[in-house]
Amino acid sequence: MGLTRPLPGEYAEGYAPYLAQAPEGGVLALLEAQLGEVAALYGGLSEAQGGYRYAPGKWSLKDLLQHLSDSERIFAYRCLRIGRGDATPLPGFDENSFAAAAAADERPVKDLLADFRAARSASLELFRSLPEAAWAQQGTSNGRALTARCIPYIGLGHVAHHIAVLRERYLPGLK
Repeated sequence: MGLTRPLPGEYAEGYAPYLAQAPEGGVLALLEAQLGEVAALYGGLSEAQGGYRYAPGKWSLKDLLQHLSDSERIFAYRCLRIGRGDATPLPGFDENSFAAAAAADERPVKDLLADFRAARSASLELFRSLPEAAWAQQGTSNGRALTARCIPYIGLGHVAHHIAVLRERYLPGLK
């Protein structure tokens, strides 16, 4: 598959920060490697550590992992719809409402990690299955234009952003 990095005209400026966070290289291999990185960060956490919040009112580590799974599924759905030529504008989502409703702190860390693995694996299978022509399909998500080709890179950048936050704000508090 010739899935190459999107060009600026393929996406609205609102997606630029996540695309900027996506490292250079083959996006599918990077998505797989990132799955391993998330597993390494969360795999050794105790349940108490999973409930850690770096400040009052902030998400716990479990909430953050649930957010990654929820977002992964939403990005994959958007890619499917746009890649199949569906031009219906797709809505955004309120991540804070999702986090509150998910009650991630009531789930074991290992289950949340298994959920993320399943979501990322499903995304990878979808991305591998799309025909070459699908990647150039254009759509609208959250009021912003983009091509299907942008979505794997947005997902990669989104998780990279949260890994950076996790390392900067969460991990120092666990020591």
